Amino acid sequence: MDYKDIIKRVPVLGFVVGWLASNNADYGGLLAITGVSMLVFVGVSGDVTWTQMVAFTIAFSPVWITYFVFKLFYWKWMDQVGKNFSIQNGRTTLRIKLPEEVSKSPEAMEFVISQIHNTANPDNLMQTYLQGKRPLNFSLELVSIGGEVRFYVNLPTLKSKPAFEANMYAQYPGVEIIEESVDYTNEIPLNSNEWSWMSFHMGKKKDQEFPIKSFREFELDRMPKEEEKVDPITPMLEVMSSIAPDERIYVQFIINSFRKDSFKNGQLVTKEGPDWSEKVHELINEMMNRDPDTKAAKEGGGAEEIARLTSGERDAIHAMERNAEKYAYRTGIRWMYFHKKDKFNSDRINPMIRVFSQWDIIGRNMIGVKWRTDLHYKDLIPGSYRKIEAFKAQEFKEYKLRLYFPKEQGDYPKIFTAEELASIYHLPGKVALTPSLSRVGSTRGEAPSNLPISDLPTP
Repeated sequence: MDYKDIIKRVPVLGFVVGWLASNNADYGGLLAITGVSMLVFVGVSGDVTWTQMVAFTIAFSPVWITYFVFKLFYWKWMDQVGKNFSIQNGRTTLRIKLPEEVSKSPEAMEFVISQIHNTANPDNLMQTYLQGKRPLNFSLELVSIGGEVRFYVNLPTLKSKPAFEANMYAQYPGVEIIEESVDYTNEIPLNSNEWSWMSFHMGKKKDQEFPIKSFREFELDRMPKEEEKVDPITPMLEVMSSIAPDERIYVQFIINSFRKDSFKNGQLVTKEGPDWSEKVHELINEMMNRDPDTKAAKEGGGAEEIARLTSGERDAIHAMERNAEKYAYRTGIRWMYFHKKDKFNSDRINPMIRVFSQWDIIGRNMIGVKWRTDLHYKDLIPGSYRKIEAFKAQEFKEYKLRLYFPKEQGDYPKIFTAEELASIYHLPGKVALTPSLSRVGSTRGEAPSNLPISDLPTP
């Protein structure tokens, strides 16, 4: 039982914290106020004086100082060895030029994303705590440079690059993959005096166990004719292609292969953590009112309980079961709008937020804004504009480094499976009529013959 479970068991406080957490609200301030209030209450109403409380704190300082120093050292050490492991693997940015014709469904991209899934499980503790072995970030990116829409992938160079290229050529005949010698983000320096920008973090609004609308629910896996396709990625491409030459839009999906928490994997836990899919099956049993062991209706419920599910609930359960069988990634979604400092266009913001609603199913799960480089009531908060500028600089730096750090309580990365990611990020066919979408002019004969396919990692 961790501290979150303990807090939830506290009367009143547990209910309030649970409600805030379910609505992705930050409850850190509430806990701090509660703790201070309890200390004041004990000091005022009890027989304990403030002098005694201070003396007690000092007397036990060897215990709590040691604890916090150890935790701080541990976090810093693991962060440093993890950075070293990432540097050793290198990083590269690949630009994907679409074939003239894409005859594959998004299931082809699901296959590619599944094949690059690599949990990097350590063989021993030395690999974990000295070599920093861990899953590395991949970044799936959609970029509009003055209305020219491009597909990019930023990934570890060793092993992952050959695996990604080989699978892309296998699934998308005619695709062209170019390694960028200079990353496109270098066009805009961090300390630019000409450009300004805003950043938005997006994510699932409900629990990660509930999947978003998949390409299968758009029936794209049935390979309809181009004129009959309803591809949810096309509205995003259209919005991105409509911007002016002195504007930029960057969309980034930072994905990290899911693996269980354990001491061997680098977490300070006494036993191996659960698989994310276990929670999926718990929710399904709860929705169906059945015993998880016998699969029979719980005591007090008749066997007909399962038959009482609505069609929507049946569809949700079917989607949850299918999703739980897929490779999973901890996913952070970020998009940024860049503009010349005197040419901010607020009309770009809402359409970009709304395009993510293509994958919403109301009542099951939706994608919405979790955080942005702005503050509520900023005109009333002293120093808020300096804080916003600091947020902007930090966000762009993290974008360049392909990192994702939560900025508030509800902003943490959530699980998206290979199927969900392929539903959002895939190569569209001619149903995408965006004229500025970069495509290969002529069909390629075949993939390069020197691809090191033998180096493909086993997921």
